[in-house]
Amino acid sequence: MFKRFFTFCVLFLILATAFCGSIGSVTFADGEVDITSKSACLVDYASGAVLYEKDAYKHLPIASMVKMMTILLTLDEIDSGNLRETDMVATSENASGMGGSQVFIDPYVEYSAGELLKSVIIASANDASVALVEHISGSEKAFVSKMNEKAQELGMNDTHYVNCTGLPSPEQYSCAKDCTIVLKEVANHEIYHKYSTKWIDEIVHPSGRKTEIVNTNRLVRYYDGCDSGKTGSTNEAGCCLSASAKRNNMRLISVVIGAQNSQTRFNECSKLFNYGFANFENRDVVSFENPVVNIEVNKGKQDNIDVFAKEGYQVVAKKGEKTKYDVDYALPEKINAPTKAGDVVGRAIISKDGSIIKEIDLIIKMDIESLSVKDYFDKIVFSW
Repeated sequence: MFKRFFTFCVLFLILATAFCGSIGSVTFADGEVDITSKSACLVDYASGAVLYEKDAYKHLPIASMVKMMTILLTLDEIDSGNLRETDMVATSENASGMGGSQVFIDPYVEYSAGELLKSVIIASANDASVALVEHISGSEKAFVSKMNEKAQELGMNDTHYVNCTGLPSPEQYSCAKDCTIVLKEVANHEIYHKYSTKWIDEIVHPSGRKTEIVNTNRLVRYYDGCDSGKTGSTNEAGCCLSASAKRNNMRLISVVIGAQNSQTRFNECSKLFNYGFANFENRDVVSFENPVVNIEVNKGKQDNIDVFAKEGYQVVAKKGEKTKYDVDYALPEKINAPTKAGDVVGRAIISKDGSIIKEIDLIIKMDIESLSVKDYFDKIVFSW
């Protein structure tokens, strides 16, 4: 049985309304930044809190930012083991004939999945996108069904996909807030950052010819801390950008849709980043890196062991303002050996103003062996 035997009061210099560990519904500001784009959204990566929004749920065309979902599903295929970067992908005439942004792949040849993925992430290549999705799902239509299923799974209720490229279609739309969700998911993948941080690269075609590719997201080169993002541009959508940047252990996601020109989208995303980094900060309520308590072990080869939170809990807040959180650790007085690393031994219960807002498992990070008969004997002898 668990016994709650101590409570830790966490007092921060943070905003009293900022109790949003995994909740993305808190909005801090909607008018403190001058944004001319049709729609915009700035989100704290750790908590999902909206720090700024302008018509963030308005249905709009987003051009090639659609490819963020194409990229996400491709990365999911790699993570699941269904696809490897070294797998060879046969290209169709349909894929090689795609208009718009492209890397001029040849039809009826094979490229590695990694080369095609790189081309989509860096150069926003339509032809590479279609080649990948045809390989993964057999057809673009089948892949688009998966895109919409994934959007619903992620809670992207203001998004509907028609193709995998973002080429104009009156039935295809998304919103700035949903774009922050898919970018956050993509940014969780290490493989993505292997390519998203490159400024200039090249692909080598099976014939030996080479195509230089340049990152369409200029902020990767010109904004300190920006390591990911996706541009989009059509007559219907205007100029669009979703990007993510990290400074001082805080990561932000910024999206603008419908900017008047290319430079404006980069300027306004940068402006949102500057606003976020200047006015907000992340604070740990519970850290997963440091032990929360040291607990006694019963009948184990060691007398005590450190206990850790299985995951951290952060809040985002305006700098210089106050609130407090209570963290109640529900743990037994002792834990019994043997136990394995990763075993759950208790819970951290986080509350604010008397209301529980999060519970986190407490675990140990190393195995504890039981005392043997010899260990008992030695312990008795050495205790005399």
